[in-house]
Amino acid sequence: MLTSHTFTIRPSEIKDAGQLMELDAMVWDKHTSPAPLQWRSRQQYLQHCPPGSQLIAVQGERVCGYVGFHPATGMPVNRHVYEIHIAVHPHDRRCGMATALMDAMKQHAHEHGISKLRLRVLSSNPGAIAFYTQCGFVTEGRLVSEFYIAGQYVDDILMSYFIQRKG
Repeated sequence: MLTSHTFTIRPSEIKDAGQLMELDAMVWDKHTSPAPLQWRSRQQYLQHCPPGSQLIAVQGERVCGYVGFHPATGMPVNRHVYEIHIAVHPHDRRCGMATALMDAMKQHAHEHGISKLRLRVLSSNPGAIAFYTQCGFVTEGRLVSEFYIAGQYVDDILMSYFIQRKG
């Protein structure tokens, strides 16, 4: 658990599900995702995002942001890779929370033997691309015109961060 002056970062718990669902509905839209994220039920959410599959930033009991992670695939040869995604409440942006969440994710990955974090970001989201680059992520690939969103073709950019290199 990491504590800053204004928020604490800890693993998600079952009690956080409602607030995390609300945050997803608020953050994932046509600018940040190929399709808005709409959970049909708390049960569906918990099946997809079980407790402990996110590191969350909280102020008191209020969930302000999270970084979610899961194995990139179910294959044993790929178990050193986590696919991640990050979301911060609009009112809590530009205060270092996203950077603290990403730092906590890197530490968590290192502690669990994960050597690569990967994510996907839309080319129509330059702020997110700049943030990931600032955090040390590099572009590994680009799926050109992968999505057609709001009348525009949008690329899907694949980015990665290497925790430690193994030979």
